[in-house]
Formats: sequence, structure tokens, C-alpha cells
Amino acid sequence: MKTEVREGAVITVAVALGGVLMGLLWLWLAPRVPLVGDVTGNTWVVYLKDSEGEQAVGVDGTFTLLALAFGVLSAVAVFLVRRRGGVPLVVALCVGSLLGAVLAWRLGVWLGPQQDVIAHAQAVGKGVTFPAPLKLGAKGALLAWPLAALVVHLGITALFGPRDPEGYDSVSA
Repeated sequence: MKTEVREGAVITVAVALGGVLMGLLWLWLAPRVPLVGDVTGNTWVVYLKDSEGEQAVGVDGTFTLLALAFGVLSAVAVFLVRRRGGVPLVVALCVGSLLGAVLAWRLGVWLGPQQDVIAHAQAVGKGVTFPAPLKLGAKGALLAWPLAALVVHLGITALFGPRDPEGYDSVSA
């Protein structure tokens, strides 16, 4: 059992570190939400440049699609590394992928456009378009990676995993 827990800890850390790559990909691939700053009196206000734009939904969709892809990849990688499975392995895959999704989200937000939109609008000037901060509106997208990883791991373990030995036939008298 100690060996399985140790392997589980290694898998948790390895899968969670995949969140760094996912966060960078999210930052690179997510559409930018254009904002425009304006001054009314002495007060700065910020508006969406395109009030009917779908970029904000695209940011969440990009994160979700990346999370699903990372779930599939991490499940296949974990299965290939350790075919016989086990409860600690599945728990490690689930915890590692949830930590990876949170790490990707926070890293993308941290490295993305400036969070203070008023200061950003003042810096670029009145009427100039600038990108909104990267934000995940649908927090449920954080569960896409763990759910995809668990479903795919279950499927490939059922299809390609080692089989239990057949039981002995009972002898009737």
C-alpha cells in the first residue's frame, strides 16, 4: 500500500504540473474581450467595445476544451505508466487534474492582461481599445479536466486493463 500511495503522490504532482502548460495555452488561445475607456466628468468608465460580442463565452469555451483535452491526455498517460490501476491511482489522477485546472486558471489570469481595467484605460487613453482581463466566468469548467480524466481512464482500463483470473467452477456432488 505504501508503494501505491507514493506512486499516487508522484502522479498527483505530475498531472498538476500539466496545469502550467494548459494555463499558457489558455492565455495564448483564448479570444480577447475588447474594452474601451471613456471619461465622464472626472470619472473613468469602461465599456465593452462590442456589447454583443461572444469573446467572453469563447474564453470559457477555450478553457473547457483545453481541460477536456488535458483530461484525455493525462488519463492515457497514467494508464500507460501504470496499467494495473488501483484506488490511489484514480484518486491521484482526480486530485492532480483538479489542482492542474486551478493552476491553469490562476496562471492564465495572472499572466493575462492587467486586472485593473480603470488604470489600463487611463494608461491607453480615451477611446482606445484594450483587452479585458482574462477571466473564467463558468467556474464549473474547472471540473472538465478531472471528469474527462476519470471517464477516459475508466474506459481504457475496462477495455485494455489486465483481467482478473477466471474463478474455478464449483463441483456439484
